[in-house]
Amino acid sequence: MRTPEDLKNGYRAFRRGVYKHQANLYEELGRGQDPDIMIIACADSRAEPADIFNAAPGQLFVVRNVANLVPPYETTEGLHGVSAALEFAVTALKVKHILVMGHGGCGGVNASLSAARDKPIGQFIAPWVRLLDKARDDILAKKANNPQRALEFAGIDTSLKNLMTFPFVEERVKAGELDLHGAWFAIAEGELHWRDSDNGEFSVVEA
Repeated sequence: MRTPEDLKNGYRAFRRGVYKHQANLYEELGRGQDPDIMIIACADSRAEPADIFNAAPGQLFVVRNVANLVPPYETTEGLHGVSAALEFAVTALKVKHILVMGHGGCGGVNASLSAARDKPIGQFIAPWVRLLDKARDDILAKKANNPQRALEFAGIDTSLKNLMTFPFVEERVKAGELDLHGAWFAIAEGELHWRDSDNGEFSVVEA
């Protein structure tokens, strides 16, 4: 079991190793960031974008939440964390790519399927995963062999569609200044499946 003391020891190892060799990079990053890619990923501890994509600090602007969901654009009062991060990435950082990355065994997707059996999970989780209701109901109606996996893929499609409801995203996509992508990570196998933007199918990226 990891403890706060383990975190401090990890920091000390970071200072002796990674930081020591990348001190100039961190000094440069201290003056600002300029990533080209935004990743919207799940908060799951097993699917770390920086590790999966072998990325250095400053290369990825990452937002993580339950089930890698993007809500549709809305202007109602409230706390819109994903929308705020998206706005900053697109309008201030002017990222050129947004990747929505799901993963296998997603607990948020499982919560959505549980709600369909009248067993909602969590005071905050249950309303959040309602963003998957339509995709989930379609999958259940089709009696998919593996509804968990099917909804993990469909959830990525849902988030990509919701991204296009944001005027500043749609504007840049149509201007050819921003591209949207989808991917799914198989944790046990360590395999990345990339979504074909033309037909929506996922295929394994050759290692």
